[in-house]
Amino acid sequence: MKHLSFLISALGIVAASVSCEKIGGDNDKNNPYKPLELTTKSADFVQKGNTFSIEFIDQINATANKDYIISPLSMQFLLGMVLDGANGETADQICSVLGYGQGEKDAVDQYCLSMLQQLPNMDKKTKLNIANALFADKSLPVLDSYKSVVSNYYQAEIANLDFADGANTLKTINDWCSRNTNGMIPKVLDNVSTDIPLYLFNAMYFKGEWKEKFKKSDTTEETFTNESGARSKATMMKHTKSHEYMENDVFQAVNLAYGNTAFSMVALLPKNGYKIADVIASLKETGWDDVRDYMYSHEVNLWLPKFETTYSIKLNDILSAMGMPMAFDNVNADFSALSSYPLYLNYVQQDAIIKVDEEGTEAAVVSHAGFGKMDTAPDPAVIFHADHPFLYLITEKSTGAILFAGRYSGK
Repeated sequence: MKHLSFLISALGIVAASVSCEKIGGDNDKNNPYKPLELTTKSADFVQKGNTFSIEFIDQINATANKDYIISPLSMQFLLGMVLDGANGETADQICSVLGYGQGEKDAVDQYCLSMLQQLPNMDKKTKLNIANALFADKSLPVLDSYKSVVSNYYQAEIANLDFADGANTLKTINDWCSRNTNGMIPKVLDNVSTDIPLYLFNAMYFKGEWKEKFKKSDTTEETFTNESGARSKATMMKHTKSHEYMENDVFQAVNLAYGNTAFSMVALLPKNGYKIADVIASLKETGWDDVRDYMYSHEVNLWLPKFETTYSIKLNDILSAMGMPMAFDNVNADFSALSSYPLYLNYVQQDAIIKVDEEGTEAAVVSHAGFGKMDTAPDPAVIFHADHPFLYLITEKSTGAILFAGRYSGK
């Protein structure tokens, strides 16, 4: 499937903590498309977020040795919560990776809240969930100011757990992930310990019906040729319908809408002589909006593989390469806006799954970050060798009153 690079409405996999109505049962009149309502600042962040998304995809594509499914939007929510806990250069680097200016925490939070409130309600034929959570060991002091921010702007569930009781803590966290991905991702952690005393999570679940469904009777086995030239068989869905379409010298792009068209899958197919890396390079050069702006309605004889992909990736090296290495530095990271205890970002990981068939698409993702305790060496012992004359005082504790004073000089 390396001849297709999928972007779901340029947002990644999307989903939120309040579910939409059940899929189906509404006609287009009762389910009109309405664009997101964003402030000018938040709208600007959408553009910057899309730039982050393409760069994120490029990094994954360059390192993945198999088919992948990722969610740039989920990563933006997770890093937004990470950013709220950071100060100084650590925060500046995270802002830069996300494409925002320094000191933009408040505006980022407002943008994320707006997305959380509006995305789940955009299409009655699409089920959409987004959920965020903070799980901390009960021994770790998390600042009330930080808990307030992630609760108010990310609608995050906050729980203090006993990480020493590993089995129950592990079950609580994995159950949360399963519940918020409709069971598609039942487990993300194999164990917990007090060495990583705090986790942040974003979970998303998406299920959408194609606006133009495929007939199962038209699905057949066809030859699929990968980038190396090797051939295999793929189960191919087929139809000829009107879709939004564009092409340039490098690739063809077709927009496959769900429900009321609020969400869609855009398939970008490299032309002969080009590869997916060339498609991504073209997107980075011209911008994602260039593709969207040049799409027009056209009859498309479409073949699309019916497939299922699961993917899991640890993102420490990729995010560091993108410009935020300090967050992972267990000496210099600054998360003083999160806790009075010195912490660093131990890991960032994303686990995702997608299923595409004749009816539509079902997808889920969990992005999570674990914070570790910094290596803080104890201060060396102070040397106090009373081997020369010294003064001494006898005082009263509550007032500091000096009852006696003296000098010792060995005489």
